[in-house]
Amino acid sequence: MERKAILVGVNVNNNQEDFVYSMQELGNLAAAGNVIVLGDMTQNLNQINKSHYIGTGKIQELHNFLKEKDADMVICDEELSPSQIRNLESELECEVIDRTMLILDIFASRAKTRESQLQVEVARLKYMLPRLIGMRESLGRQGGGAGLKNRGAGETKLELDRRKVEEKIAKLTKELEKLVAQRKTQRKKRTQNEIPVVSLVGYTNAGKSTIMNAMLEKFSRGADKQVFEKNMLFATLETSVRKIKLKNNKAFLLTDTVGFINKLPHHLVKAFRSTLEEVIEADLLIHVIDYSNPYHEEQKKLTKHVLADIGVKDIPIIYAYNKADLMEGSFPSIHHDRVYLSAKNRVGLDELSQFISNQIFDDYIHCEFLIPYSEGEIVSYFNEQSHIRATEYESSGTLLKVECRKADAEKYNQYIR
Repeated sequence: MERKAILVGVNVNNNQEDFVYSMQELGNLAAAGNVIVLGDMTQNLNQINKSHYIGTGKIQELHNFLKEKDADMVICDEELSPSQIRNLESELECEVIDRTMLILDIFASRAKTRESQLQVEVARLKYMLPRLIGMRESLGRQGGGAGLKNRGAGETKLELDRRKVEEKIAKLTKELEKLVAQRKTQRKKRTQNEIPVVSLVGYTNAGKSTIMNAMLEKFSRGADKQVFEKNMLFATLETSVRKIKLKNNKAFLLTDTVGFINKLPHHLVKAFRSTLEEVIEADLLIHVIDYSNPYHEEQKKLTKHVLADIGVKDIPIIYAYNKADLMEGSFPSIHHDRVYLSAKNRVGLDELSQFISNQIFDDYIHCEFLIPYSEGEIVSYFNEQSHIRATEYESSGTLLKVECRKADAEKYNQYIR
């Protein structure tokens, strides 16, 4: 069933630029949640109304606007308290949700893997727990006096609902912890293989999945390994890990992660913490920025803030200014720690991969190995895992001039010439 909504926002202290951007983003979120936006209503206030979010004088105006537009729901731009939702629904006689609930709905509809489904459900239940009170008109009023005899049906029902939700949160969290342990084991194995990990991070819909697919297409030629990409908010919820093998045989793991957004719900960040640990343990971050978005600098700041919140520090960062084809100026190009590219048009991938190589393959050294003909598997290993600069055949064995990892040079030290 199609839902038709009016967007409502309060501009606190007339912070116009951020407010316009936030309301525009709320409209994009509504579209991502398959909600038709029929209009919006905004109000300038010194502070948010604690009882109704908007000023009480504005409520009748909003009520009339809803009827005029034949809308059946209101979406508010801030996270509302249980009492604000209850009061607004009572006055407006329609469903009222906030930005947090809308984001949780989008995540719930997009989650595909068991892990992401559990993460979203835990976040949703934690959000709903304090909002159970008064969610049903059938709840009776609390009785007076002491003891259980005088308790109203409402209180008993509420306690029962609370306990059920708390039990469900505990059960799902337990299941989630098992999946988190599996993820940690996978990460440990990757660390043991000594393959560098590069994580794509950034605002939602900046083009992280498009960059991942473009790199796979260029270097791995595996159509079956492509990740889901679409021009919409939160197309990616699952963390995907793919091996990228460059033309010089240097390899790294590229991870695609969930995108960030302004006012990202606290419960959601907490629930997705295990997924975001992929970022914390990366050797390099590629911060993907939608260069064509007029608010890209604000998005860049917000992403940095979220990264700091989840514990990212001392990890080198490359800034990939994507969708450069929609802007003026030459591309592909590199300036300091920035690379300008168009992942959709597959332009700038060589520059990006070179930039990545310079950052993560600084432990590669030039060596000469003289490997006996009886040790053919070592020659095969170097052909697969290193950059062969020259191969010569001598009477005592194969002479390889290679660029390889220090660890491999140490491992086959006895063959170095």
